[in-house]
Amino acid sequence: MADFHRRDSFLRNSGTFGSFLDINNLPTIPKGAFDLDYKIKEAEAGRPDILAGVLYENPRLWWVFALRNPDVLKDPLEDFKAGVSIKIPSPEDVKALLG
Repeated sequence: MADFHRRDSFLRNSGTFGSFLDINNLPTIPKGAFDLDYKIKEAEAGRPDILAGVLYENPRLWWVFALRNPDVLKDPLEDFKAGVSIKIPSPEDVKALLG
């Protein structure tokens, strides 16, 4: 099967049929020993890519926050508001997730 998705895409392991996506089985990011409690800042509101760029040196990893906090960030942009508390996986855990 050809690899249609970037290495840093959460769709990488979603399964494909030809060039079409199959049922989207979103991966989960389990609780890690080094997860941090984090309160979203005003400058990051609606912009998880900014925080991902700072923490993981890759703004395309914005989806990490949504997958780690599915009950808090149902909409990964609209719910990414200043003052909202989320769990942040460590850079090492994210690297392990990407393989």
